Amino acid sequence: MNRSIEVLTVGKIIGDVVDPFAPAAEITILYGSKQVANGCDIKPSLAAERPHVRILGASNSGNLYTLVMVDPDAPSPSEPTYREWLHWIVVDIPEGSDASQGREVVMYMGPCPLAGIHRYVFVAFKQTDGPLVGVGPPQGRANFKSREFASRHHLGLPVAAVYFHSQKEPKNKKRQWHS
Repeated sequence: MNRSIEVLTVGKIIGDVVDPFAPAAEITILYGSKQVANGCDIKPSLAAERPHVRILGASNSGNLYTLVMVDPDAPSPSEPTYREWLHWIVVDIPEGSDASQGREVVMYMGPCPLAGIHRYVFVAFKQTDGPLVGVGPPQGRANFKSREFASRHHLGLPVAAVYFHSQKEPKNKKRQWHS
């Protein structure tokens, strides 16, 4: 089993967010100088600004990709057994270019876990029919479903995925100075 797929399976990304897939591209995510690796820890403050994302496939410079970022651990009062909180959608990303060269459909929202440890998942899909037409933002960020989004836009299975963990940062305690 491919190492990245094994890590995605153990981390329950495959199952909770996407179906099993064969990696066909490499995705690089950088928050400043910190590269996201499957299962690494990243503080919300480090990930507050959108990352630099590069997707490399089979060296066909004409390929376009869609990137989706979700939090499958966000609580949802309307659907407590299965939920994803949508953090970002970018379509029409040219292969080898930064995601900023694509079309942002849903603006980036950094991690904001209220309690516990959350997984933040980036999923890349290869667009097989050229630029995506008619893709608009969903009605809300709650209860997003990556599988349904991919199916609706004929994206098929992912070609790459990577995730990190994040948890609420402790509030800075003000130091009391006594004279």
